[in-house]
Amino acid sequence: MTNQKQDTQHNQTASRDPARTRVSVEDGDRDAVAVPSNTATNNSINQDEVKFLRWGIDSLYLSYQGNLHPEIHEQLIQLKKQAQSDNPQEQAKAQLKLGDHLFEVKDKGTSMFSYVLEDNAFRIQLSRPNKAVPMAYVKLSSEYLTHLSPKDAEYRLSTILSQLGALESTANVSRVDMFVDFVSHQDMESWHREAWITHAESINAYSIDGHFTGWSVGLGGVVAGRLYDKLFEIDKSKKFYLLPLWEQANWQQGEPIWRLEFEFKRQFLVQKNLSKLTEVLANLNGLWSYATTEWLKLSIPNPDDQTRSRWPIHPLWAVLSSLDWETNGGALQPRFNTTRAPNKEAALDRAFSALTTWMAAESYTDYELAIHPFFEDLGHHINNQSMNKGTTFEALIKEKVGLKAKAFNTIDINAEINEAYIDEEVRAMRDAYNKASNGE
Repeated sequence: MTNQKQDTQHNQTASRDPARTRVSVEDGDRDAVAVPSNTATNNSINQDEVKFLRWGIDSLYLSYQGNLHPEIHEQLIQLKKQAQSDNPQEQAKAQLKLGDHLFEVKDKGTSMFSYVLEDNAFRIQLSRPNKAVPMAYVKLSSEYLTHLSPKDAEYRLSTILSQLGALESTANVSRVDMFVDFVSHQDMESWHREAWITHAESINAYSIDGHFTGWSVGLGGVVAGRLYDKLFEIDKSKKFYLLPLWEQANWQQGEPIWRLEFEFKRQFLVQKNLSKLTEVLANLNGLWSYATTEWLKLSIPNPDDQTRSRWPIHPLWAVLSSLDWETNGGALQPRFNTTRAPNKEAALDRAFSALTTWMAAESYTDYELAIHPFFEDLGHHINNQSMNKGTTFEALIKEKVGLKAKAFNTIDINAEINEAYIDEEVRAMRDAYNKASNGE
């Protein structure tokens, strides 16, 4: 949840509660889970149902010990210099092709890592050889984790990293976020902060333009929780790839979707002897149980009882905490695009806006009459820009396309340059042969 108006923080202390029996939700049972009513207060939601849509790992950060291969290190030095060049044509060459992935090589590293590679699946930070820090620190994108399971995604990642260097460890987890997306008509703003019983110090409520968007608990700590309006969030983030996955889980248009999410950082995972990805994946039920029955609980406050640990658990929380992580968390996307190209419709919308702006300025109302003069004016405009830059029309077009292709991971500029060089050599050989054949 970003760019939200934050309410005043309120510190709370937590009490422990034994883990409850889990509800197993297989594919055929995911349509609806009735929420029990254990109270007659106005917090009861016995008239509603919770419908689980998807659950799994949303964010995953991994690190690997090892050393870059010397030749790869030299290549990365050169690519980073090209990314830093003042010459746009050189900048466009800052790409590294590894299997099906065409990575952009960034012009800057980070405080501990000298090189950064990125496409739509991975953001890979790499250290120089023989440094004390890990060889690689990698963020797997949320979208990639809707296409592959964490195990399969990590296998693809380790295959890529093995091309870059000698790995000396399996995947260590630096951060993992677990989530469940669900439908509920419960008013998530209906309880006060005191209803949250937690180990964390901060509890925050959020709203944007009068619309309540959710809660966060313990942000910045080694464990953090969020309960937020996911539909509202994707309207801002444009993560529309989630919509068909929800629809496969029987989500109906108009139904509200909320996400409960927990973030676990490395310091906490190490304390629980869960430093490796294999260990984390084998203990998802334990992590979820700890988060929802010990670290954080949503209760129904009882003003007549000052012992908060005796307050009854909110029926919504009883269902959410009982989710069984050994069951199938939902469908995966059948296809995934490693490029970061913007939506084609969005690009065409901008082109359409430019065309209609030009038509209005030039007093055109007929598309057929306007389109050819528009492109003539556009051609003159590009030609004037190229002359001002001291280059050619074609070179300016290639320069602009090259920079965008690098950022979008769409065109292997270096491969095109090599192909053009080969084509030029073939043409030269052919011309020489023709001249020789003609006795010239």
